[in-house]
Amino acid sequence: MMLNIRYEKTTNPKPLPEKDNPLKFGTIFTDHMFVMNYEEGKGWFDPRVVPYQKISLEPSAMVFHYGQEMFEGLKAYKTDDGRTLLFRPNKNIERANRTNRRICIPEIDEEDFLQAIKAVVKMDEAWIPTKPGTSLYIRPFIIATDEFLGVRPSSTYLFMIILSPVGAYYPEGLNPVKIWIEDEYVRAVRGGIGEAKTGGNYVASLAAQMKAHEEGYSQVLWLDGVERKYIEEVGAMNIFFKINGTVVTPKLNGSILPGVTRDSVINLCKHWGLSVEERRISVDELLEAAKDGSLEEVWGTGTAAVISPVGHLRFEDTVLQIKDGGIGEISQKLYDTVTGIQLGRIEDPFGWTVEVQ
Repeated sequence: MMLNIRYEKTTNPKPLPEKDNPLKFGTIFTDHMFVMNYEEGKGWFDPRVVPYQKISLEPSAMVFHYGQEMFEGLKAYKTDDGRTLLFRPNKNIERANRTNRRICIPEIDEEDFLQAIKAVVKMDEAWIPTKPGTSLYIRPFIIATDEFLGVRPSSTYLFMIILSPVGAYYPEGLNPVKIWIEDEYVRAVRGGIGEAKTGGNYVASLAAQMKAHEEGYSQVLWLDGVERKYIEEVGAMNIFFKINGTVVTPKLNGSILPGVTRDSVINLCKHWGLSVEERRISVDELLEAAKDGSLEEVWGTGTAAVISPVGHLRFEDTVLQIKDGGIGEISQKLYDTVTGIQLGRIEDPFGWTVEVQ
């Protein structure tokens, strides 16, 4: 069964961003949004694409009090021949439903979810920027809307998708970022909600992020919450290291977000014949590898930044420069390949892109 989506077109379209607009991440929103409601006993209903607008909620809406909400992030790209492509949307949809299960939100049928994304992207296709490094960011999210104070899952929800034309996530672009290894706060523990894409995970990271920013570092690298010595992930990215020719990334353990770009990078590295290990990696091993010169490259992966090379790491009072502090060979190749596939410029051997028609 396909969704029977109703469409209401805006009568007051906004001007499209100027060609030279830097499209600061997450600040500009398109003309339309997708909305669908849920009621217990009725399921998901009334799918619609409507003008982007304010939403009205009671002060007692449960999302404000207990944080029952989830979100996703993916992107649409315009190819040189004018097609619109999504990159691995099914992975985001699978992850969205994993998050839903973890925080007791009703799942959305995967085909309905994809149809909803395509419907709103198609409506606002003119907003997809084409300058190098730009894309249309897609933000699906669900919030609990019961008017009730008390801790239990809501019985009503609102599912929405909004769109935002974006430039580079980090002002540095593809220039290497500086990462702060956090030794005081923890983000998540196994059995918690670390692998769910829900706001609570991100608010838990703000104090450490502010501390890092004050010291001139753009992101925080989290250690595990139990032994406080194993590397987990960066605030908005998964993390990779190239040590002695082997690509190493922390294995998914229940407190790390299973990134879509992470999965793509692992697949590409294996496809190129590189040795890849998903395993525990301690901060001591990292410091040792940096000291003896076997740490060859460090990069982060995520939908927002795609590939973000890391030039410096700081742990306690030790500042490590990775090689010459510039972008590494594998980071550059991964960036060129992933963005090349996303833009339809190079062959997609994995069938990762989905066209919006």
